[in-house]
Amino acid sequence: MNQPNDPESLTELVARIRDHTRNQDRVSVGDLMTAVGERSFGPLVLLAGLVTVAPLIGDIPGVPTLLGLLVLLTLGQLLFQRRSVWIPSRLSNRHISKQTLFKGLQWADKPAAFVDHWTRRRLPWLVSGAGQSLMALICMAVAAAMPMMELIPFSANGGGLALMAFGLSIVARDGLLALVAIATSVGTGWLVITNLPW
Repeated sequence: MNQPNDPESLTELVARIRDHTRNQDRVSVGDLMTAVGERSFGPLVLLAGLVTVAPLIGDIPGVPTLLGLLVLLTLGQLLFQRRSVWIPSRLSNRHISKQTLFKGLQWADKPAAFVDHWTRRRLPWLVSGAGQSLMALICMAVAAAMPMMELIPFSANGGGLALMAFGLSIVARDGLLALVAIATSVGTGWLVITNLPW
């Protein structure tokens, strides 16, 4: 799933996005995909999680749902063993201002460095082969729940954290981080279920 030139850390992902979009006034979903690699499933999921939890960006109504759709498309194609990611042009052309994006990236710099310090190759069987497919299915469940999460305060942040952890666990081949992502997913799911107006 990973490509030879994929970013290998959250810090590198943030730097790539910043460098690739520095000269643009508005940044589209397609621009972000190009920045992290259109054939890179792990980095794309990591990107979706990062944008969801970033202040100013993830708080925009509809953004968590949009990113959930991106993750569903990405991981759905992974399970069907596609070599590259395809998304419809209507989704690819959605955009935000560079100023908003860069404020979110600036916020992410310190947390990214902290997370990368604790990330390493561990329990790789959880993020390869059958383990990787299981991670993809759980991650897709989180993404599918994003529209409901927009109705429950703070739950979209939990979903974004889970996606970010899943993506980073794939990039860094860190199975222990994948377990953290599962725990975060379960906790967020409990928050959503217990707060929905039944």
